[in-house]
Amino acid sequence: MDSARLLCLLNEDLLIRILSFLTYDSDRKAFRLVCKAFYRVDSLHRTHLKILRPEFITTLLSKFPNIYSLDLSICPQIDDSAVSMLLPVGYDWSRRLKRLVLSRCTGLRSAGLELLVKSCPFLDSIDVSYCCDFGDREAAALSICGGSLRDLKMDRCLGVTDVGLAKIAIGCQCLEILSLKWCLEITDLGIDLLSKKCTQLKHLDISYLKVTSGSLRSISSMKKLEFFAMVGCGAVDDEGLHYLGNGCLSLQALDISRCDRLSSSALAFLIKGHPSMLQIHASYSFSEFPTKVIQELKDLKNLKTLILDGAPVSESFFKIINFSCKYLVEIGLGKCKGVTDMGIFQLVLGGVNLEVLNLTCCGDLTDNAISAITDSCRSVLCLKLECCNSLTEKSLYRLGLHCSLLEELDLTDCVGVNDAGLHYLSKCTKLVCLKLGLCTNITDKGLYYIARNCSEIHELDLYRCKGIGDDGLYALSSGCKRMQKLNLSYCSEVTDKGIEYLGHLPQLYNLEMRCLWNVTGTALTALATGCKRLAELDVKDCANIDDSGFMALAYYSRNLQQINLSHCAISDVGLCMVMGNLTRLQDAKLVNLFNVSTNGLEVALRASCFRLKKIKVVASLSLHLTPEIVKTLRARGCRIRWD
Repeated sequence: MDSARLLCLLNEDLLIRILSFLTYDSDRKAFRLVCKAFYRVDSLHRTHLKILRPEFITTLLSKFPNIYSLDLSICPQIDDSAVSMLLPVGYDWSRRLKRLVLSRCTGLRSAGLELLVKSCPFLDSIDVSYCCDFGDREAAALSICGGSLRDLKMDRCLGVTDVGLAKIAIGCQCLEILSLKWCLEITDLGIDLLSKKCTQLKHLDISYLKVTSGSLRSISSMKKLEFFAMVGCGAVDDEGLHYLGNGCLSLQALDISRCDRLSSSALAFLIKGHPSMLQIHASYSFSEFPTKVIQELKDLKNLKTLILDGAPVSESFFKIINFSCKYLVEIGLGKCKGVTDMGIFQLVLGGVNLEVLNLTCCGDLTDNAISAITDSCRSVLCLKLECCNSLTEKSLYRLGLHCSLLEELDLTDCVGVNDAGLHYLSKCTKLVCLKLGLCTNITDKGLYYIARNCSEIHELDLYRCKGIGDDGLYALSSGCKRMQKLNLSYCSEVTDKGIEYLGHLPQLYNLEMRCLWNVTGTALTALATGCKRLAELDVKDCANIDDSGFMALAYYSRNLQQINLSHCAISDVGLCMVMGNLTRLQDAKLVNLFNVSTNGLEVALRASCFRLKKIKVVASLSLHLTPEIVKTLRARGCRIRWD
């Protein structure tokens, strides 16, 4: 049967079902390009849209009639004037929206936000995180959403105070999810009013707020609260956890990481009041973990996630976890003292449900521990073994033999990893993320094994792997076509030829290649020409790349959003081309550009000031750049870091 007749047999329902199985953007794009019928199905099926330029919003939304989620987080030109121009023309599309992402839209202020919110009456989710200049006026604009708003993310809105939070609490009393991480001006007073007004809250994050145990007393009255995070709340003490222990009857997940005034006995008290807890995150909070406290873990029969990074543990801890927490899926023991082979053996014995294990910096572990894991946890998906220096190729043999579902493996600074080990590991064909930074005993040969068999790899870290050269990159470019993120920093054997091979990775969007002294403008030209999706590039200390490479970058890499040019040989002309032509560029590190004059830097900043959100320059330039350009950048919401 020819392809045309076969396509006729595929009705719309079948095509929609096929499309639902396509998880990669490249596959969905290929689907759209098959024919008009496929394009139409994709248009009807699509519900989310991420836009770079606001002038295309109305056109795109007319092509995709079922869009209800709009992401403007990478749109540098969104400000009050852009919003006022868009809404009168496209008012109909705004009424369809239910979810709006405005993260890092630093040019938006209260007037534009209010107009946008009023024009989208059915919004139930808004993300304004990292809009650092947002204050109480912007919070008041958000409160206009009223009872329809269910999910609000305000991380690092540094200007919001208790007054702004009060506006939201009173105006949006049906909120179920609220994140206030790093909103440093909010105090106990604001949290108290929030707890009284927003009684429907199920998810609350107040991490890094300057609140005390008084806030937890207020929060303890929230009967529907299921998830609560208070990472880095250094003023909260044991009294606060006692309040939670006596309240929040629906609590299922708790994150008290980096709260250094808490004791493990207070955690034990909370556990006693919440035996149905599913998740506990308590990294770097406890300097001791006595047996009496460990005994309370017996009550957590349904626990699925336990993160105790940095805490001391004993053999009794592992026995209790194994005996009581039969449904445990994830455990974090990074940098925990007392983690031994015997402890891991006791932990995993019969632990068939474990899928994620973090054993970072557990230096006493040997191949015996990995053997125990591979024998018992055949379904493990993620294993973090950074700085486990006693591991050898035997561990990788066991992983390759038994853990065929493994997707993420961190072997950073594991000196026992060699080419033979990578040969064994290559049997884990579902690997998506592999970190081999500082593994000094691997060469191109080992990388060849990985590239040949692990075609699904998206992320690979080869930081300071000095045995990796051009041949290894050739193998990667041939076998790992889905590569998206690659770190080659300080791989001193890599030359132009190796970087040119990377030009054959069409999905590569993040590349770190610091201090590659054998790489010139020729390689950067090939990279820019081939990797059209490149969005983040770090060429710090690549001293031999000249303007020819940067000119090619300015011409071809139109998707570039972040770049690090520090200590490069770029000139005034090259910098102006890069900063002016790359219309999506929002984050630039420009430290110690020895061939760039102050005037050249200022011209480059003027060419890009309307879209830059973050720049890093030498501190001494604060005395030489004109006050006008500095003022303009800050007025646009750009954060300037003087290094």
